[in-house]
Amino acid sequence: MSELGLAMVEATPSAALRPYVTRLCAYREHYAAPVVRSQTAMPGAVLILAFGAPMEADGRWVTSFTGGLGDRFTVTRTVGLSEGVEVVLTPFGARRLYGVPMRHLTNLVLPLDDLLGPWAGTALDRLASTPSWRERLALVDSLLCARISAAPSVRPEVPWAWARLLESGGRLSVASLAESLGWSRRHLVARFHDEVGLPPKAAARVIRFGRALRLLESGRDIASVAAECGFYDQSHMNREFRVLGDTTPGHIRPRSRAAGPAC
Repeated sequence: MSELGLAMVEATPSAALRPYVTRLCAYREHYAAPVVRSQTAMPGAVLILAFGAPMEADGRWVTSFTGGLGDRFTVTRTVGLSEGVEVVLTPFGARRLYGVPMRHLTNLVLPLDDLLGPWAGTALDRLASTPSWRERLALVDSLLCARISAAPSVRPEVPWAWARLLESGGRLSVASLAESLGWSRRHLVARFHDEVGLPPKAAARVIRFGRALRLLESGRDIASVAAECGFYDQSHMNREFRVLGDTTPGHIRPRSRAAGPAC
């Protein structure tokens, strides 16, 4: 019987995978009593390749699961022993891995085989038979590289707009992005929704929230973070933190990234 609690090992994605994956982490968690977490919205899609006890995520019981980007927090409940690998995909990594428009996955939690079919079962069988965490991470890296590289590529315009939003911390307007691309606002919103899973204004909110969260965790004061991240005022910032993170800026304290799997 493994010890109670959470243990994690992270790896840097390979060069081929880096445009599509921002986090690769092997983990084992074991709890005698249910642990409930509010998982914050993030600018990426979470993929859990796991075996052992299922967890409750967004009201459904799942073991290996995934979904798209979201513009609200997700509640999870974990009990028992589970282990596997957590992957955080960029929107375009998820788009190529799953082969469906990302707008169909927004704010959803789905069993892995619903999207990946037999590939999911084969990957999980190989993962379960690989005892070393470092070998598991290398295996998942290799499997994802092979599937993503075989999928159709994404046209460059929306990834370019996404990168500009990330660089600005979510502060660029939809109008300025559309003008830079020579597109209408309506066309940009439709394409962004398909490729990212959120329209650009909603994606910008999630990106801005993530930046504010990191600054607060680093010890910055609330007023300066609100001003730097472009919130209208602290009340606006409080509302966004409740919707996207089930928290408030005043409850955030500097903490380790190893606080638990993203879902």
